[in-house]
Amino acid sequence: MNLLPCDGEVTYHGTVFTPEESTRHLTQLIADIPWEHDEIVMFGKRIVTKRMVAWYADGGRSYAYSGTKKLAHPWTEQLLSLKATAENLSGATCNCCLLNFYHDGGEGMGWHSDDERSLAANASILSLSLGAERKFSFRHKFTKQTISVLLGNGSLLVMGGETQKYWHHQLPKSAKVSSPRVNLTFRSLQAWSGTVF
Repeated sequence: MNLLPCDGEVTYHGTVFTPEESTRHLTQLIADIPWEHDEIVMFGKRIVTKRMVAWYADGGRSYAYSGTKKLAHPWTEQLLSLKATAENLSGATCNCCLLNFYHDGGEGMGWHSDDERSLAANASILSLSLGAERKFSFRHKFTKQTISVLLGNGSLLVMGGETQKYWHHQLPKSAKVSSPRVNLTFRSLQAWSGTVF
């Protein structure tokens, strides 16, 4: 069922892992991933976020967004397993993953679209959530209509079609959330052309 009324396709699959599996994956990711604080350029200023990130991709391809570039780490067995689960459930195929580590509800992400030129046009983005349940919102770029969904521990959300063209999305901060969350967004970079994005 499409959560959006128009101009895009968003499917929430609900929880796809048991609580025990989700906790195991969360604990391992927090311990094993080489997390770094994200750096973005906002209003001409470089800002270091509390949120931490990591980037993985086929062929070691880099990824540029918000005025910064991430160099890819080689896939781990755990990430390949999580990617396979998300791909099997969604029917999509991805070649990269941006991971976000939110220590608690004091960390979030403002309105934005994942519409960088290096991403394949209208390709699905598979968002796997582990840890604290968090509110996730969409806002139409022109009508300003908003839609929200609670992303549970071990859940999968798929954004496809023209979602990134017509909708912004955000992870609002919440003082009520005191536990961590790791979000894996499996994506598709354009076919390799020798260009480093």
